Amino acid sequence: MDVVLTGTGSPLPDADRAGPSTLVKAGDTHILVDAGRGVVMRMAGAGSLPPFLAAVLITHLHSDHVCALNDVITTHWVMSQGNATLPIYGPPGIARFVERQLHALEPDIGYRIEHHDVLTEGPKVAVAEVEPGDGFGVGDVTVTAAATEHAPVRPTLGFRLEHGGASAALVGDTIPCEGVDDLARDADVYVQSVIRRDLVEAIPHPMMQDILDYHSGVVDAARTAARVGARRLALTHMVPAPARDQYHDWVARAAEHYDGEIIIGDDLTTIAV
Repeated sequence: MDVVLTGTGSPLPDADRAGPSTLVKAGDTHILVDAGRGVVMRMAGAGSLPPFLAAVLITHLHSDHVCALNDVITTHWVMSQGNATLPIYGPPGIARFVERQLHALEPDIGYRIEHHDVLTEGPKVAVAEVEPGDGFGVGDVTVTAAATEHAPVRPTLGFRLEHGGASAALVGDTIPCEGVDDLARDADVYVQSVIRRDLVEAIPHPMMQDILDYHSGVVDAARTAARVGARRLALTHMVPAPARDQYHDWVARAAEHYDGEIIIGDDLTTIAV
């Protein structure tokens, strides 16, 4: 199973980092977790495309995690020539969100149906709203969902994917909580969105200060990884995004609390598990 960090950015635009998303490739089963800006281009860079997807999993409805879902849906529809259904799983509210996306795309859908004889109807999606504790299969991948904590965003989910004895915990935006512990326990890789609290605290802007109470810091993520016995810790969605010559400092801070492998995620970083 390969875990590809297809987008390691944040709401802040970055020329080198697409919006939050992770692609899991388990044999022929491709699963996308979240759909931040630029995800379809990063999928192409990872050797995948929307019609290859067996499912999309959404952790929560913050715009930076879902703003390119319409691109995934449209590209899946066009490239499959309207013959495939895209399964989408997410927290309660995802069905209404997808329905509204399809309404927003109505002019484009109409133009393409009128122009292409092979397209006889709009995009086919199968949306399932997931509750904490739910488990389901996507191809031969087992997916388990748990509640995370990202208030005032509610509800939010993290996912654990298992295939062929390998496991990956992809928990999205959250502070440390029981759900994260359950998902990441003994995982081969635990992927965590993180902020550098010391750097954010030094930014004199109220909206930056606001993010301190609902994101894990680097130390939080390291302590979680150590507590639950995760074999590797991958840091993504980093705020403020580090330059390459700053990676060692991020790793050093985590290494004070966790002695496993620590990975700083660039876009298209691939972790084999």
